[in-house]
Amino acid sequence: MHAWNVSPKEAVKIQHALQDHVKLKDDFGEIKTIAGVDVGFEKNNTITRAAIAVLDFQTLEMVETAIARHPTTFPYVPGLLSFREIPAVLEAMLKLDAMPDLLLCDGQGIAHPRRFGIATHLGLLVDIPAIGVAKSRLTGTHDEVPLEKGSHVPLMDKGEQIGVVLRTRTNVKPLYISPGHRVSIKSSHELVMKCVTRYRLPETTRRAHKLASAV
Repeated sequence: MHAWNVSPKEAVKIQHALQDHVKLKDDFGEIKTIAGVDVGFEKNNTITRAAIAVLDFQTLEMVETAIARHPTTFPYVPGLLSFREIPAVLEAMLKLDAMPDLLLCDGQGIAHPRRFGIATHLGLLVDIPAIGVAKSRLTGTHDEVPLEKGSHVPLMDKGEQIGVVLRTRTNVKPLYISPGHRVSIKSSHELVMKCVTRYRLPETTRRAHKLASAV
């Protein structure tokens, strides 16, 4: 674990230092539980509210939830949101009865200018396979995604594939899926699709978002 009370410049250095430890190959066994991770803010952004929703991977039924509130100490800086959000997420994870087998984080994995979004950062710190499920693009380019549910195209940046743009509902805006840690690009979007029902967001992210944004 590293210090969190750092400057943005120091945070970038930490990202570069940790990036070499990220694994982008499948390194997981049987997945029984899968957790959605999301963060909201309270009291004019002075309190970070982290929520974790753990679901049964086969049935997508809720297994347990955890919420933690932590003072917000890091400013809003695009590309460094993990430094603002992860301290509260780590507190929430400590409240779980058991660690999930896979994390789906609301945000980026390696689809990030320094290949170190919140899913990568969190997955590496807790050593749990993690995937970034983002509602918008942070970096990279892609072709048009066919309109049918399940369609996907590569997300590219500087000649490197950094994720997949995935249509989770027909005629609805796609999601940006990228591996965080211990998961490959191919498995990332396949695992996310297994958590999709009739909504744009996978059930993990949708449940965690409700918890994170509830007052």
